[in-house]
Order: sequence, then C-alpha cells, then structure tokens
Amino acid sequence: MSSEPRQTVFIVDDHPLVREWLTNLIQQQSDLAVCGEAEDGPQALRGIAEKKPSVAIIDISLQGSSGLELIKDLRQVHPSVKVLALSMHDESLYAERALRAGAKGYIMKRESTGRVIEAIRHVLEGKVYASEAVTQAMAAKFAGGRSLVEVSPVETLSDRELEVFEMLGQGLGTRQIAESLKVSLKTVQAYCARAKEKLHLKNATELLREAIHWNETRRHQ
Repeated sequence: MSSEPRQTVFIVDDHPLVREWLTNLIQQQSDLAVCGEAEDGPQALRGIAEKKPSVAIIDISLQGSSGLELIKDLRQVHPSVKVLALSMHDESLYAERALRAGAKGYIMKRESTGRVIEAIRHVLEGKVYASEAVTQAMAAKFAGGRSLVEVSPVETLSDRELEVFEMLGQGLGTRQIAESLKVSLKTVQAYCARAKEKLHLKNATELLREAIHWNETRRHQ
C-alpha cells in the first residue's frame, strides 16, 4: 500500500445509491479517499468549502439544481478544486458544456469502474478526461469541421435554456421551475420563449410536447 497521503474526493449526486457505489469504489483505492458528499448544489458548496477536497465528482442532473451551474460556481469560489462531471445522459450534448463550465473531465455513469477511477486520477494529474468520441467531436468543431457533424437543435440552447427545457419535460410547471432555480417567473418565461424560437416551435404546447419527448428519448438511450 502507498505511504503517500490519499487524495480526497467529494461526491455530488442526488441518488443515494450512486453516492454509495462511488464511495465504496473510491474507498477501495490506496491513493483516494471520500471526504464528503452532497445531494444538491447549495449543500455541495457548503461541504466543499469545509472539506476542501482535491477533486469533486458532480452529476450534471441534480434534483432542483443544475450541475453545470454548480461547476461554474466552483470555478469562481474554489478554483483549486478539480471537477469530474458525471452523467447518465447524452455526452454529445453535455460533455462540451461541462468542460466549458470548468470541469476537467466528463464520464458516463455506464462506464466500467476501472474507467471511473482512471478518470478521477487523470483529472487529479491536471489532464482533461473525455471519451474518444467527445474529443473527436470537439476537435472537429474547433477545426471548422462542425458542418460534417449532425447537430441537434437542442444543442443550440444555452445552459439555462436547456435546464428549463429539461425540467419542463420532467413535468414541472413554469412557476415550479422558477422556485427551483430561484429566479422570477418572467425569467423562466423568457427562457421558454427563446427555446421556442431556437427550436422553431409555435407555442408553449409544442414546447412542452417536444420537451417531454426529448426526456423520454434520453431515458431510453
């Protein structure tokens, strides 16, 4: 066993079973140790400020709060904490957003335990971790080859617009979304209006139908 001190990991996920799985996996490593966990953004910010971990593993989709916004907040208030984004959803849509927000790596929950540990160590070494598909897609984009890649209209939404769109698809009303995001109802309505325009939808009914369909499609991927 290594005599070096373990590097600390803070887990942010709204599913207790996922937190337990990650904790068990990480605690088995001689060079890593879990120092804390949280189920939402505010709890995570408090815990990370107290524990000062080496790396935070953050689920993109947190109940009632945004993993992407949390990553942006951490970049501002705790820039020394490296972030590995974790998700069960479409990496082609979320990986680049997470890396832009400040994450140093992105990994899908369906990956093997070995890959998860590899990603944590990669990020701790100061390297960027992403799948080969994500790396190639981003390289194509920055090389000006984006036209060769099929782009989903949903990809044109901003992070906040996407968050509101996703919450609509989960069955939340605009007032509930406003309360959850701690913004005004007018702000949520503005996000919805911009989403409708970008997705070329005629009205709120079409937006809701598209959001529900999109969420259902992602759930069965």
